[in-house]
Amino acid sequence: MKRINTLLFFLPLLFLFFACGSQSEQQEDPSLLNLERIFSSREFTPERFGPARWLKYKSAYTVLELSETNKDARDIILYDPKTGEREILVPSERLIPPGKKEPLSISDYGWSSDGKKLLIFTNTKRVWRQNTRGDYWVLDLAEATTLMFAKFSPGGNRVGYVIKNNIYVEDLKSHRINQLTKDGSKTIINGTFDWVYEEELSLRDGFRWSPDGKWIAYWQLNTEGIKTFYLINNTDSLYPRLVPIQYPKVGETNSSGRIGVVNAHGGKTRWFELQGDSRNHYIARMDWAANSKEICFQRLNRLQNTDWVMIGDIRTGNTRTILTERDEAWVDVVNDLNWLDDGKRFTWVSERDGWRHIYLVSRDGEEIKNLTPGEYDIVNLQSIDEEGGWVYFIASPDNPTQRYLYRAPLYGPGNAERLTPAEKSGTHSYRISRDSRWAFHTFSTFDEPPITELVRLPEHEMVRTLVDNSELREKVHALKRRPVEFFRVDIGEGVELDGWCMKPHDFNSGKRYPLLFYVYGEPAGTTVVDSWAGSRYLWHLMLTQEGYLVMSIDNRGTRAPRGREWRKCIYRQIGILSSADQAAATQAIIERWSWVDSNSIGIWGWSGGGSMSLNAIFRYQELYHTAMAIAFVSNQRYYDSIYQERYMGLPEDNKEGFENGSPITFAHQLKGNLLLVHGTGDDNVHYQNFEALVDELIKHNKRFTMMAYPNRTHGIREGKNTTLHLYELLTRYLKENL
Repeated sequence: MKRINTLLFFLPLLFLFFACGSQSEQQEDPSLLNLERIFSSREFTPERFGPARWLKYKSAYTVLELSETNKDARDIILYDPKTGEREILVPSERLIPPGKKEPLSISDYGWSSDGKKLLIFTNTKRVWRQNTRGDYWVLDLAEATTLMFAKFSPGGNRVGYVIKNNIYVEDLKSHRINQLTKDGSKTIINGTFDWVYEEELSLRDGFRWSPDGKWIAYWQLNTEGIKTFYLINNTDSLYPRLVPIQYPKVGETNSSGRIGVVNAHGGKTRWFELQGDSRNHYIARMDWAANSKEICFQRLNRLQNTDWVMIGDIRTGNTRTILTERDEAWVDVVNDLNWLDDGKRFTWVSERDGWRHIYLVSRDGEEIKNLTPGEYDIVNLQSIDEEGGWVYFIASPDNPTQRYLYRAPLYGPGNAERLTPAEKSGTHSYRISRDSRWAFHTFSTFDEPPITELVRLPEHEMVRTLVDNSELREKVHALKRRPVEFFRVDIGEGVELDGWCMKPHDFNSGKRYPLLFYVYGEPAGTTVVDSWAGSRYLWHLMLTQEGYLVMSIDNRGTRAPRGREWRKCIYRQIGILSSADQAAATQAIIERWSWVDSNSIGIWGWSGGGSMSLNAIFRYQELYHTAMAIAFVSNQRYYDSIYQERYMGLPEDNKEGFENGSPITFAHQLKGNLLLVHGTGDDNVHYQNFEALVDELIKHNKRFTMMAYPNRTHGIREGKNTTLHLYELLTRYLKENL
């Protein structure tokens, strides 16, 4: 017995020895990838451009660049986009605060409207999931305070900011500070937001200066009644520390929210009174309505299937609805509401005709004109050239995996025209100047790193290259690889799904290969996009070098520009229709391509993709043999109210959907290999999901493998060596089980 144990112990060591030898050999061959090259070195880190800012007062931009006098600091450089003339506008020496030796490390910055004052955001700290707290400096301001969301008044002579849930305004000449709100507390939040508003409505900065600088409009949330979820930190002290988060789970009590306006010099807040229970409505967007007398905001009901666009009079507190957007499933909050024609009209984005289009709406809501008609979706509105009469937007009418820049007439007749050159495929993003004459243009493809250029619009004339990533491109081109193949797979009843396939560099159609699917599958995103994915692409490429096929499929319900019905047919059946689509695609792929080994099919994903991986292996045991689920929702009742209710409705009205959409319901059917990974400090998808599923699997005597990362959040990236360790775990599990 002793000899057998010794042999069993020796064999893994022998395997490890040869594996290490293989890694060493790979390091000597630039055409082969390994985990250290991808996740430990900076060998494949792309060059980045920015942060850059288009100036408001003239056609020019500023960007941070390494200082010529201090290699550890950055200067702020002014560029003329036409000539490329370069001027050091703010040398790093001017960014050294009094009493300090080193320049400030700039996380973000902004200019006053006249460009004479610079607001610097530094020493940032995380509040919920984003770094929204830190120090703000106005050029060489001698005093720094831990603030949130500091921003100039329209005149540039004052700065408003938030400290401990109260709003303050500081005069930059006298340094006099006015505290505008005084009721901020742990439960009363002024000028910023609670966890769920930040995460699911993308709201962080919660106050707005009026155009004349006399008033500040702001959100106030009351979180009293929201139940507290406790994370447990077991590693940072001798005794465990509880980390409380007010987190409204599905069907539970939400914050109440309201909007108020206060004089920027202080005084009493005037509140806008609205009908209905404020805890069962969301004020999802708010800003001034093209003047300093009225605000405009979007109000959603709790089901998020109705969006009321409302105008509020700051003198009386009265409100009126000017536009109502409804959908049988859900409505998306509109980020592209822009006032035009001196406030007489505004832009709006809607799916009311079955496709996502830009509309021009009169201030009273009576006149509504579709600016981008046709059977295609706009992805987002980029810029408005009111003087020239054009609206710029991203779309891809013929290929939902790609993104291009278009423009359409703002007032007169005419069709949309593509501005991105026809010969440039892939995914294109733009940051357009205020006058719509210039843009920072970044483009990439699935297997080609990004390039950033300065282009002149509307000709899309390339003026100069800002970042070419030539060194990274050379390294990527030296790797053993085949071009990715995009395809469509027919799953029946007229439904075709988009997908991509990565094959081994020495692919032989006469052989059979194990197949790994990468999946997300929920309404918040897509995976089948023709754009550079960085380290994830490189890891998948490494797997193909070791003999795997890697594929991804976008099921119905993902955020692809394929029409309203495509996206919203998933309503009330998250996890149900999506996993059925994935399984149908997998079956069709097996039947279509003989080189797929139907006995070696795996699937992996993160967050919603982790949930999808669980649903796949639990529900379709005959198809999937290995699954790796990371940071997953195992029971939809455990997730937050805004996200889950948007797509599933309320649990009391959709009990069957919540049950059948949750992977934990089908855990007893597990037959294959399963790896579960979660961070114990995940404030988004709680570790509770992990433990509940583990408990259920134990109950049914199922074999599985689990890995918990102490105090790591949803991205599982905190701590030294975490990312490398995680991908070593995933790679090892695949080699042992697929």
